[in-house]
Amino acid sequence: MINRSPTLFRSRRQCRLSISRLIGIAALFAGCSATEKEPVPIVSVQVTPARRGPIVLTVSAEAVVFPLQQAVITPKISSTISKFYVQRGSHVKQGQLLAILENADLAGAAEQSKGEFEQAEAGYATTTGASLPQQIQKAELDAAAAKAGFDAQQKVYDARKGLFNQGAIPRRDFDSAEVALAQARSQNEQAQKQLADLQRIGKEQALKSASGQLAAAKGKYLNARAQLSYSEIRSPIDGVVTDRPLFQGELATANQPILTVMNTSKLIAKAHIPQNQAVLLQIGNPAVLQLAGVEEPIKGRVMLISPALDPGSTTIEVWIEALKPGPTLKPGMNVDVVVTAKSLNDALVVPTSAVYKTPEGDDYVLLAGTDSKAHLAKVKIGIRNKELAEIASGIKTNDSVITAGGYALPDGTQIKIEAAPSAENEKDSAAQGDNAEGTPAKKPAAPAPPAKAKE
Repeated sequence: MINRSPTLFRSRRQCRLSISRLIGIAALFAGCSATEKEPVPIVSVQVTPARRGPIVLTVSAEAVVFPLQQAVITPKISSTISKFYVQRGSHVKQGQLLAILENADLAGAAEQSKGEFEQAEAGYATTTGASLPQQIQKAELDAAAAKAGFDAQQKVYDARKGLFNQGAIPRRDFDSAEVALAQARSQNEQAQKQLADLQRIGKEQALKSASGQLAAAKGKYLNARAQLSYSEIRSPIDGVVTDRPLFQGELATANQPILTVMNTSKLIAKAHIPQNQAVLLQIGNPAVLQLAGVEEPIKGRVMLISPALDPGSTTIEVWIEALKPGPTLKPGMNVDVVVTAKSLNDALVVPTSAVYKTPEGDDYVLLAGTDSKAHLAKVKIGIRNKELAEIASGIKTNDSVITAGGYALPDGTQIKIEAAPSAENEKDSAAQGDNAEGTPAKKPAAPAPPAKAKE
C-alpha cells in the first residue's frame, strides 16, 4: 500500500482551483468582447465643387534661339584679302559687295578669254555668212560645167557612132569619142555628188565646226569671268554681319568662313519636345518665349514641326517663331517656351489631384454624398494640366468632389468634411514653423486615440 501525504492532496486541490478561476476569467472577457461593438471609421476629407471655367493645355520646353536666315560665307578660291567693305554689326543688303580678294591674274585671264571668244564669234559669222555660201556656189558652177561637157561629149559620141556604122570614119575616131564620153560622165558624176554632199552634209558639218569653236571659246570666257567674280564676296541675304574672323591682308582659304550674315528680323526658338507631347501640337498654335531676367514674355507661334523623330534624342524638333523679337532676343540665347496646344473657355473642371485611376486604368473621382459617405464616380477626362482636369462626362456642375483625403479611399466610406485651410492660416503656420533662432519648432504631440466604448 502506498502512503499519500496530506500536503500532496492539498497542492492538487489548489491547482484545480486556480485552473477553474482562469477559465472563468477567460470566459468573462470573451463574453465582453462578443458583446462590444467596433466603432465605424470616419475619414476627414476636403471637398470642392466641380465648376465651369477656362482650361488650357500647354507644352513647355527649353529652346535655343536661331535666326530664320543665316549665311556663313566662304570664298571659292584662295587669295589674299584686298579690302573689307563691312565691319561686324554692319547692316547689309542682298547682293551687296562685302569684300574683295586679290584678282589681277584672274582679270588678265578673263580678258584673254574674252578676246578668244570674240574671235570665235567672228569666225562663226564668216563661215555662215561668206565661206560656206561661196563653196556651195563654186560647187554648183562646177556641177553645171561638168553637166554641159558631158552633154556635148554625148552628142559627139552619138554622131561618130552613126558615121562609124556607115563606114564614113575609121574605128580609131569612134573609140576616141567613146573614151571622151566616159571621162565626161565621170567628171559630171563627181561634180554632182560633190554639190549634193556639200549641200546635205558639208553645210551641216561646217556649221557644227563653227558652232563648236564658238561654244568652246564662250565656255572658256564664262569660266574665266566666274573665277574673277569669285574674288568679289557678296551677301546672299539681307541681314547683319555677326562675324568677321579675318582682317585685310590675311589669306582667305577656299571653303573656310570669312563672314557670317544673319537676318535677325526673324528669329525662331528650336525646341526638342518628347513625342507624346509633340503630337498635341499643330502649326499655328500660340506660344510665348520667356527670357531669364525679362518680365514681359515674347509672343510667338508654332512655325514648323519636324516630320521625323530625332534618332539621337527620340524627340521631335519644333520651331517657334517670335512674332516681335525686339532687341532683347538675340541668336544663341536659351529661352523657355510655352505652347498652348488646346484651350476651352467653358469646361467642367476639377483639381487634377482629385482624379485617380482604378486598377483597370479607368479615371474616377470621389464625390461627397449627402449621406456623409464617399461615392466613386467614373469619369472621362478631356484636357488635363498640372492644376486642372476637364471632366467630359461622369459628373455634373457643383458636385462635391473630394480633393484631399481621398487617395485609396474605398467606395462608401464614412467621411467628415473639413474646411480647407485659408491662405492666411497657411502663412501663419509657415511663420510659426521656425522659432526665433531659425530652427524648426517642435510639432505638437498627436492627440491620443479615442477610448473604446464600454459595454
